[in-house]
Amino acid sequence: MNEIIAEFINYLLRTKNYSAHTAIAYENDIRDFVNFCEKFRGTDIYIKDLSSIDTIGFRSWLADRQKRNLAHKSTARALSSVRSFYKFLEKSHSVKNDAISLISSPKVPRKLSKAIEARDVENMQDAIHELDADEPWIAARDWALVVLIFGCGLRISEALGLTNMDMRNRPNVLRILGKGGKERLVPVLPAVNDAIEKYVSLRPFGHDVNNPLFRSIRGLPMSARMAEKVIEKVRNYLQLPDYVTPHALRHTFATVLLADGADLRTLQELLGHSSLSTTQLYTKVNMAEINNIYANAHPRAKK
Repeated sequence: MNEIIAEFINYLLRTKNYSAHTAIAYENDIRDFVNFCEKFRGTDIYIKDLSSIDTIGFRSWLADRQKRNLAHKSTARALSSVRSFYKFLEKSHSVKNDAISLISSPKVPRKLSKAIEARDVENMQDAIHELDADEPWIAARDWALVVLIFGCGLRISEALGLTNMDMRNRPNVLRILGKGGKERLVPVLPAVNDAIEKYVSLRPFGHDVNNPLFRSIRGLPMSARMAEKVIEKVRNYLQLPDYVTPHALRHTFATVLLADGADLRTLQELLGHSSLSTTQLYTKVNMAEINNIYANAHPRAKK
């Protein structure tokens, strides 16, 4: 079974162009399913056995995950991973199982993080400079990261994936490589270029054009966890709610543009959503609050 799982993971990486992180998540889900099936049947299972697992087996696995207090969202993802595994088995090894199509995914409430209030966004810059007063280049870096995510609606991974070459000569548009290797073009606001220029001018190392744009205090590429800690530090300093995260900055970007009249298809393209239904969630937010955030905080509103 290890060999067939490895073959599936290689397929995700090489053919589907999934990230290593995503492939690991798939592998963990598949192994969780296989391990349960072996305990459920009391014996090792092989590829031929996968076709004979019935609805009772699948539902027992889902029930077992519930007993382990695993979140519905995690279980829904795991079931999706197993479905993909079976599709691969049918296509590559003629192993078919119709029972899995009869299994419903756990209902997962679709929620968006709250938009950040205007006064909180305004206070972030001063807070960052006070927190990093002894390291001006770190303060400039952290503010540049905040403005980039907020001004361009990027995911953390997308922001940290940028190189010096990407931001050279104040680009008007960025070519972003998002989830699943999907490319999109994102306009760059003058406020974003200004913040990044200041950061780069103060940064003591990492100036090669192919180097990652954002660097740690030791000169290494900045990690996602480091970026999260930047926002955590500012959030704690300003005593802001827990929902103030890097993703909340991306969320606020989306809500303010929607409030300013951006259509859903355009917003879908800017955010890199594969499904319009994900983008449509933004229509459920309070439009009066969004307009207030946009007028007071978004760089586009400041001439």
